[in-house]
Amino acid sequence: MYRRKLELPTDSLTSFFLWGVRQSGKTTLLKERYPDALFVDLLQGEQFDRYRRQPQRLRQELQVNPMARPSRVVIDEVQRVPELLNEVHWLIENEQIAFAICSSNARRLRRGGVNLLGGRALSYRLHGLSARELRDDFNLVHLLNRGFVPRIYDSTRGRDYLDAYVYDYLTTEVAIEAELRNMPAFSEFLTSAALADTEIVNFKNVAADCGVSSQTVKNYYEILVDAMHGDWLPSFRRRPKRRVTQLPKFYFSDVGVVNVLSRRNELERESISFGHAFENWVFHELQTYMEYNKNRERITYWRLSSGNEVDFIIGDMRVAIEAKATRRTATRHFKGLRELVKDHPEVSRRILVCSEDTSFVTDDHIEVLSEDDFVLRLWDGELTN
Repeated sequence: MYRRKLELPTDSLTSFFLWGVRQSGKTTLLKERYPDALFVDLLQGEQFDRYRRQPQRLRQELQVNPMARPSRVVIDEVQRVPELLNEVHWLIENEQIAFAICSSNARRLRRGGVNLLGGRALSYRLHGLSARELRDDFNLVHLLNRGFVPRIYDSTRGRDYLDAYVYDYLTTEVAIEAELRNMPAFSEFLTSAALADTEIVNFKNVAADCGVSSQTVKNYYEILVDAMHGDWLPSFRRRPKRRVTQLPKFYFSDVGVVNVLSRRNELERESISFGHAFENWVFHELQTYMEYNKNRERITYWRLSSGNEVDFIIGDMRVAIEAKATRRTATRHFKGLRELVKDHPEVSRRILVCSEDTSFVTDDHIEVLSEDDFVLRLWDGELTN
């Protein structure tokens, strides 16, 4: 079992939502942090049926014996019985019971007029495994092939589990929960979106691949975002001196899912696919660290219309980070970072994350970090704080 870096409330008064994709480890984390809590598992048929028929049963059961009331109640997969949230609201207000409310699909709750407790519960998101959580088990090549889901990373049959995860859950269950009628088109969309992972999204091109409208493609992307299977990366556009790209990029939240959907074979270092997966991983580490440490600065990217680009900008041009999965850096790898200072001389730090054996600093003050050094410095708070 890996020690997750996400810190959850330790007091007995704070209620919260815990979001995260299926199998990201939410239930395991909650059982570890709250061993004395009452667990309501809505994936369990008996409990699902009981509370679906009578949501008020939760309140009635907790009021039977106030002296034996649990310190916290965990509700797992609450999107299956969203009506329970009305009872949770009442119990928080009138009985001062703390809840941990777990969900793997925010879309059904946020877009269904469901009671989200009106600010009475904090919100946390559990991402897939980070390199710091893996510690001595961290193997970048293995991670980029298997992805960030704990069970899949650890399994000797990781690719088989990945296939099942994608085709039984993502392709089917997510589409059903989103009430999509054109399942074949959504399946085609997932493949096209995976092939464009880490790249600027051209909605018209993706729509042509799927045989649907651009608006439908935009809706499909939002389904992935709501289900926490991906995130937009907007462009940095403040005070450009030259013309910059304004379209967003899209990053899947698990690189293993990308591998299956895009039909990648086993990834090997120095391949083009490995380079894309490496960039996805750097974004995953940055996003996970910043969310877990409550750093609310935006992550963006910067790109000139001429093609020069920097993968990640932290905050208001405070830190610029380029990801290159090369073992030997060359002049071409620094081009984006060097163009950046012509438009934004105020940038505080420029960093290139790569697979060099050792880290160093160039003559023009670009920090070149090995993948291990990047992980160490990021999670020790040296890069973004």
